[in-house]
Amino acid sequence: MMPRPVGFDLDLTLIDSRASILESFRAVANSTGVSLDLDEIESRMGLKLEDELAHWFDAPQIAGVAALYRRHYVDIAPTSSAAMPGAHESLLAVKESGAETVIITAKHESAVGLCLAATGLFADQVFSLAHGPEKAVILRRIGASLYVGDTPADVRAASDASVTAVGVPTGSFDAAALADAGAEVILESLTDFPAWYMGFHADV
Repeated sequence: MMPRPVGFDLDLTLIDSRASILESFRAVANSTGVSLDLDEIESRMGLKLEDELAHWFDAPQIAGVAALYRRHYVDIAPTSSAAMPGAHESLLAVKESGAETVIITAKHESAVGLCLAATGLFADQVFSLAHGPEKAVILRRIGASLYVGDTPADVRAASDASVTAVGVPTGSFDAAALADAGAEVILESLTDFPAWYMGFHADV
């Protein structure tokens, strides 16, 4: 029997995109003349882009500003994205178990491809523009065994899909926030994932 697919979030789980994200928001501020508090944005990193923009722009402006942000991000990300420690090893551990690796992210497809190319990461399947409950739908559809993410929304998506919720506090949310959201497993970082997954895989 083939092991079930393993899902991963992308931003601040598999890739360190913090600098790219903040620089893209800075570019949006420069382009629009709207003052954005990057420290405040960083404290919420992991929100859906449109939800973050709602803190700064009126509703009719959000779609246009989101498109502007994504254009800046595509220019910035290739030179400022890096794989998180343990990311390559974690994906390899899943592949060696015979399971599919699946990335489920709120990022736009064009940005996902650039980030994966820049970091040398690869997944068997990639689902973009999915956030929160949308991730749960995908996790159920692919029959995933677990989902790894850095935000409470990631943890809740895994719980809603009845798959093991694995939290990594490598983004803007600490272990306590992930535990409060319902994480069944919390790893310090992905460097701990391969050894943990060997035990998990042996039990399923």
